[in-house]
Amino acid sequence: MNLKKWFSFIIIILLTKSYAQSQSKDILFTIDDKPFYTDEFARVYLKNLDLVKDDSQKDLDKYLDLYIGYKLKVQKALKIGLQNNDRYKNELIGYRAQLSRTYFTDTKITQKLLDEAYQRALKEIKASHILITCDENAPAADTLKAYQQLLDIKKRAENGENFGTLAALYSQDPSAKSNSGQLGYFSVFRMVYPFETAAYQTPKGALSSIIRTRFGYHLIKVEDIRDNRGEVIAAHIMIGKTLGSGEAEDMKTKAMIDDIYKKLQQGESFESLAKTYSQDKASAPKGGVLSRFGAGQLNSEEFEDTALGLTLEKPISAPFLSNYGWHIVKLIEKFPVKSFTDMKPFLEDRLAKDDRSKLIIQSLTSKLKAKYKIQKNQKSFEAAKKTVTNDIYNEKWIVPLATPALNNDILTINEEKISTLSFLNYVKEQEKNKLTLKPIDQLVDHLYDEFESEKLRTYYDQHLEMEYPEFKYVVEEYKEGLLLFDLMEKEIWEKSKSDTTGLKNYFDWNKNQYKQGESVAIIIASSINKDVVKKAQKLMNKNASAAEIKEALNTKEVINIIVNQGIYENNETIIPKNTKIEQGVSDITKEGDYYFVTKINQVIPERLKTFEEAKGRLINDYQNYLETNWIQNLKKEFKVQINSTIFEKIKKEIQTK
Repeated sequence: MNLKKWFSFIIIILLTKSYAQSQSKDILFTIDDKPFYTDEFARVYLKNLDLVKDDSQKDLDKYLDLYIGYKLKVQKALKIGLQNNDRYKNELIGYRAQLSRTYFTDTKITQKLLDEAYQRALKEIKASHILITCDENAPAADTLKAYQQLLDIKKRAENGENFGTLAALYSQDPSAKSNSGQLGYFSVFRMVYPFETAAYQTPKGALSSIIRTRFGYHLIKVEDIRDNRGEVIAAHIMIGKTLGSGEAEDMKTKAMIDDIYKKLQQGESFESLAKTYSQDKASAPKGGVLSRFGAGQLNSEEFEDTALGLTLEKPISAPFLSNYGWHIVKLIEKFPVKSFTDMKPFLEDRLAKDDRSKLIIQSLTSKLKAKYKIQKNQKSFEAAKKTVTNDIYNEKWIVPLATPALNNDILTINEEKISTLSFLNYVKEQEKNKLTLKPIDQLVDHLYDEFESEKLRTYYDQHLEMEYPEFKYVVEEYKEGLLLFDLMEKEIWEKSKSDTTGLKNYFDWNKNQYKQGESVAIIIASSINKDVVKKAQKLMNKNASAAEIKEALNTKEVINIIVNQGIYENNETIIPKNTKIEQGVSDITKEGDYYFVTKINQVIPERLKTFEEAKGRLINDYQNYLETNWIQNLKKEFKVQINSTIFEKIKKEIQTK
């Protein structure tokens, strides 16, 4: 599920929470004595009400039947143990972790960081820097030495010495000798947060203050500031690729787009060519015009880069290939970067992965400390502290064996007790991070603070379902959804594909449902030049093929006419609107800027489709048939009892909402 759908889903749940809480909680029905309650039924019904397009499913009696069918499937999945599948467990853990992020944010701090990130996203900065490395936990004397060294370099730069030369001479960034400290253009989230902040706070052409990051001390020179590329409205003409097509078919597709490009160069209308030839069914009727988009919004980097790179002075691209096929793109309008609202999901995602998210975590930890009853066992902590030696700096420290002094709990959060040994194991895990903070007492104090914060967040996470009913509902629905997917795959979807005999029998019983509409074997020729179309008409009357017509009327330099040939149903859009469905050569017709002439070589009557021709829709229909029968069998396998009196009561409550 993508982020936008994800947030929409959460909003729906939150909006419907008030309805659910106002409903009574009675047993609506049981499945093998397992109760299902009215409040959950009402909540799910009201949540889905606006999403249901089939009015029959809004009928509460019919919806109850669907709901019972849904719960029967869940019970069947549990009965056969699908919940024990490792893949199911891992996917559920991942989903819950994703959903829980919403509850791990501080709204005020998050909003401040989002606003800041958005303002920075409007610009791209070109900068150089000089780095003097210094460990985060270096002694004060070493820190002062590194700072003073960079301060001396800054004074030289301020006095007119070339910044690039100084970077090449003194910067301890390994790349500085070859690039003179150049970093190129960057925007928000591309650099560590303190560096990014200093760069964005420094005017063009100026030097920053000396700033500290985990790498050391930096001096930044901002060389240029420019606007982001933003978004565009563009139109395109697409000739789609055929999956599994051979080289000959690919060459034919390429020749088609090249012919169209030549017609554009000859002055023909982009809009008319798109309406006539583009195989993007959604945009072709609109002259190829697409909805506004920016980088990362389409599933084709080639398309985005081409469109965003166009200018109003040079608005039309040459033909290029994407994973969808061949395109020609025309720029219609350029826009600045997205609005804050549109960019917000992206910013939230990046913020969660960035160093600045620590500010949010620190704020949450402070709130949790105030929320929960926390008790640190100082005696146990001191005993644990004595066991940590300087060997930890060499990754050689060993967690001591349990002793009476280490058997007690070190921390209590509400009623949950956390052992001293778990803290020492945490310390051991941190050893791999190349710990440098000294002296050892200070390091252990620091590690305990981190340990306590982590345990607070873990406790909070483990109790989200108790604290937030809406969170519990969504997780439960996802659990059931995963089970149903696996169950349907096992009982219906795979069976409908592998049960060839059953599928063929179903087809034999329902043949009249699968018909091929009346079709024509046709040649279609079109051009903006009526005289050229007249010549094509004469050639058709002489039984010329599509290839012969193209060869006679086009040259390598000039494409005068485009010719298509194939078998199409009468209602397909490729056939000109006024075409008479009869064998022979048509009169010349006009649609928009184009003249058309057709030759129908054969009219193919409506007929029943073969098994292979009907297979796509047939499998779907067979799946529905199998599912209907399966649910009836589930109702026999499980004992379902409905409390009719309670159902009538909840119906009245829902209908008053």
